[in-house]
Amino acid sequence: MDKLFLDLVNGVKQDFTGWDFTSMTGTGRIDSGLLSWSYGSLAIPLVRSASTLLDMGTGGGEILSMLGPLPDQVYATESYAPNVPVARQRLEPLGVKVIQIELGHDSDLPFTDKQFDLILNKHEIYCPAEMSRIITDDGIFLTQQSGGLDCRELNEYFGVPLNEEFSGWNLDRAVEGLRANGFDIVMGKEEFIPQRFYDIGSLIYYLNASPWQVPGFEQNLYLEKLYEIHRMIGEKGYFETTQHRFVIKARLA
Repeated sequence: MDKLFLDLVNGVKQDFTGWDFTSMTGTGRIDSGLLSWSYGSLAIPLVRSASTLLDMGTGGGEILSMLGPLPDQVYATESYAPNVPVARQRLEPLGVKVIQIELGHDSDLPFTDKQFDLILNKHEIYCPAEMSRIITDDGIFLTQQSGGLDCRELNEYFGVPLNEEFSGWNLDRAVEGLRANGFDIVMGKEEFIPQRFYDIGSLIYYLNASPWQVPGFEQNLYLEKLYEIHRMIGEKGYFETTQHRFVIKARLA
C-alpha cells in the first residue's frame, strides 16, 4: 500500500460533532449534483411567517442558525449526544431551546398538542402521527429526507446489504404516511443525483460520519477494499455513488 493511501487513511478525523461537511465539500473533496430544489430557500419564507417553530434533528444547529431572523418561540431537538452542547452553544444565544431526545423516541416528543405552526426536518426520522399531534391546524411540515437507496453503491462494494426496513423509504411511502394522518401534500419531489469522492480520506470521513450506511464500519476491517477504491480514484479521478433525496411540504388539513 502506497504512502499517500496510508497518509489519507491515518489522517481522517475520528470524532464527529455537529453536521458540517465543509472541510470536505468546501475543499471539493466530496461533491454532488444539484437538486431541483433548495431546502434552505423553501424554509426561509416559512420561518419568516411562523410564530412557533420546531427544528427536528438540528445537528449542531448549523442550518437553523442561518435561517434567521427566527420567531420568538423556537425549539430544536437532537438525539446524538455529542451534538447537543454544540447546538446549545450555537443556538441558545439566538433564543432557541435545544432539547435532547432519545434515539427512537420520535413518536413521543416532549411537546404539547398543537404547539407549532411550523416544523422543519432535514434528514431526521419522524412519526407522522406525532407530527399531526404537535402541529397547529393549518400548520406546515417541511422535510427533506435521504431515501432508502442512498449511496447504495457503497453497500454493494463493501458487501453490506441495505437496511431492509429502511430500503423502501421513498417519496410515495412518506406521502402515504402523512396523508393517513391528516396532511395535505403541497409539494413533493424525489431525485437521484451523483455524489463523488475524490480521495479515499473523504470517503472514510463520510462513512465515519454516517454510521448507518455501513454499520460497524472500521477502516482497519475494510483496508483492502479501501485500497481498491483508492487505486480506482487514482485511475479514474473519483469514486461515484448515487444520492437518493426527496422533499415534502405538507399542511395539516
